Amino acid sequence: MAVRESLLTIKLLDALYTEAMVLADEARSYFESGRFSEESDPADLLAVSFSCESLKVTTRLMHCIAWLLNQKALHSGDLSEGEAWNHDRSLGCAAATDQPTVDRFPAEARQIIMASDELFERLQRLASLMEREMQAESAVQDMFRRLQGAF
Repeated sequence: MAVRESLLTIKLLDALYTEAMVLADEARSYFESGRFSEESDPADLLAVSFSCESLKVTTRLMHCIAWLLNQKALHSGDLSEGEAWNHDRSLGCAAATDQPTVDRFPAEARQIIMASDELFERLQRLASLMEREMQAESAVQDMFRRLQGAF
């Protein structure tokens, strides 16, 4: 447990959660504002693609926020390690960004989409590292149990 705690300190967890919430608010504000339509060429017919990408961003951010809330609950003792690392509480998967299409979006839309991608990828790397550490720790504990049983 000490290794995972050192990987995801409460300070880092709070910073990531704040980043996710701020980005979710920025995305909501932009998606609801109509600025995309104002900043895009109507002849480009990107509105449907933008709707799809905005759903991907929303889903990606909700995955991030849910996973971070589970980690907060683990740190506060509201979830056990077994509950927190249950497959249903994993970070999950998110649809990939259609980069060639997004490259045609206005700068603010691109920034929000790429920021959500980047945050999700960072959390995927962190979750993967934490899971590997937990598996390694479990293997070591299993070896100690077998050694104790042998004596």
